[in-house]
Amino acid sequence: MKVTLKIWRQSGNDKKGQFVEYKLDNVKKEMSFLEMLDVLNEQLIQKKEQPVAFEHDCREGICGTCNMVINGFPHGPQQGTTTCQLHMRHFKDGDTIWIEPFRAKAFPIIRDLVVDRAAFDRIIQAGGYVSVNTGQAQDANAIPIQKEIVSEAFDAAACIGCGACVAACPNASAMLFVSAKVSHLSMLPQGKVEAKKRAQAMVKQMDEEGFGRCSNVTACEAECPKGISVANIARLNREYLGSVFTSEVNA
Repeated sequence: MKVTLKIWRQSGNDKKGQFVEYKLDNVKKEMSFLEMLDVLNEQLIQKKEQPVAFEHDCREGICGTCNMVINGFPHGPQQGTTTCQLHMRHFKDGDTIWIEPFRAKAFPIIRDLVVDRAAFDRIIQAGGYVSVNTGQAQDANAIPIQKEIVSEAFDAAACIGCGACVAACPNASAMLFVSAKVSHLSMLPQGKVEAKKRAQAMVKQMDEEGFGRCSNVTACEAECPKGISVANIARLNREYLGSVFTSEVNA
């Protein structure tokens, strides 16, 4: 199959970028989207042209680094999957495919399709952790937890921090990401130690990074490759307000 690619090229966050057109022949339907980009880059290198910079790691839908917007959809038009798990069989012969980076003030462009998502790391450092005593680990059944709570906490913990929620939100809000990280810890007894300061610290850091406010559009849930529920945002709001009124931590 033949495809026309319109790819965003930009040498840095302070540089002007633009879409550049490339044409590819003999694209196999069983190729993943990233394999198709590999083929393009091989051709560009042979022509002694600058290859397209894009981020990837596991290529198994686990790490979330393959962040790009494809035809207006974060990670592409197929729901519940990352870019690396999107295959060319979901496109048609002769299609024109628009590819651009995640766009948000808090995600500055490094080059082409690569953005700096270190803001997420700083939010986690602000409160996304638990305190544990050193020494022998407890047995798995030492702290009984209801199955329903464990399952809900696990669903929230499935967030891979890819940033699709930010790219999908018209306000570039990180509320779904932050709420998922707060939720899975707040529901488990191991996370109770920092419970009163976690939500405040992480929300404060989120605001300092320049993410926008949540306006309940719910596009974040629709585009999340792991199906993280916006119900976690409601839990984050409860955790935040509860900590404000019951602790001395300044919001």
